[in-house]
Amino acid sequence: MLPRKKNRSILVRNVTIGGGAPVVIQSMTNIKTTDVDAVLAQINQLTEAGCRIVRLAVPDREAAEAFKSIRQQTDTPLVADVHFDYRLACAAIEAGADKIRINPGNIGGRERVRTVVDAARSARIPIRIGVNSGSLEKKLLEKFGGPTPEALLESALGYIRLMESFRFPDIIISIKASNVPATIRACRLLAQRIDVPQHIGITESGTVRTGTIRSAVGIGALLADGIGDTVRVSLSGDPVQEIFVAKEILKSLELAAGPVVIACPTCGRTEIDVAELAAQVESMVAGIQTPLTIAVMGCVVNGPGEAREADIGIAGGKHEGLIMVRGEPLRKVPEATLLEEFSRELAILIEEKDRHGLPAGP
Repeated sequence: MLPRKKNRSILVRNVTIGGGAPVVIQSMTNIKTTDVDAVLAQINQLTEAGCRIVRLAVPDREAAEAFKSIRQQTDTPLVADVHFDYRLACAAIEAGADKIRINPGNIGGRERVRTVVDAARSARIPIRIGVNSGSLEKKLLEKFGGPTPEALLESALGYIRLMESFRFPDIIISIKASNVPATIRACRLLAQRIDVPQHIGITESGTVRTGTIRSAVGIGALLADGIGDTVRVSLSGDPVQEIFVAKEILKSLELAAGPVVIACPTCGRTEIDVAELAAQVESMVAGIQTPLTIAVMGCVVNGPGEAREADIGIAGGKHEGLIMVRGEPLRKVPEATLLEEFSRELAILIEEKDRHGLPAGP
């Protein structure tokens, strides 16, 4: 298990962040908040995929009113994302927000920030402070010559001191940039200086294809250092895709439970459609929480060996496959019924593991 940075903990509705709690996956709806039914449907999709906390944009009074209606129709922890207008932040708190996300630099001065803090204190909810490279204070851009990691750090530390002056400890801090190395360095510098829970991610990371890679590099590097209490994979597209990527990042670092599917890259020896088979297996286990290692291999060179190290695996041959369970060959199955037979053995294995609480691995 990777070491985790020790810090304070806060509560967002019924979800603990920080203090050694498991890393929490977050996302944000990409539908206008005023479309209540569509937003609720997307929240359900996100939570079913494994999202624990959902953020909603509150750009105006209509959105704040819609937020109240949404809050009344779901138990999912909801975060109100507010910029520029402190009154909207207060309205979102009154509407039942479980957390407020603000950038104190654009909310309208110290006293207006204090008003938001006082409202959050009365409602007993935390505040997430967001520091982004695209909205850094002008004085820091001039001082450091741009949105450097050091500039981002100074901005974050300034906002933390501001909250400390209000005697408000229930905060989460995030530093994000679209530049991966800058984000990593800034978050590392910050982690050395604070005990505040950190939300991590690469902002505006890109499409599902490129953004997945950039997010995996940046988020993975920080999590491997023990930094990060909540994560968001910011992708251009369906936010449900963000959850699948985040889950795989966490599972790859053994920071979350669930099946890990390993599959060979295929070569000229392959006698079975590994890519299609692996995709079908991934879809089959997408909603499972049981810790498992599943191998989908395409030939007799590395297939049996790799499958032997997994809880359950398939080693493909010509028009057939060998199913292995706990490192031992079970039986050969024709390609036409391979997925069906594999599904049956997988269900038996999951039932046994869940019943006895067995760890992953043969």
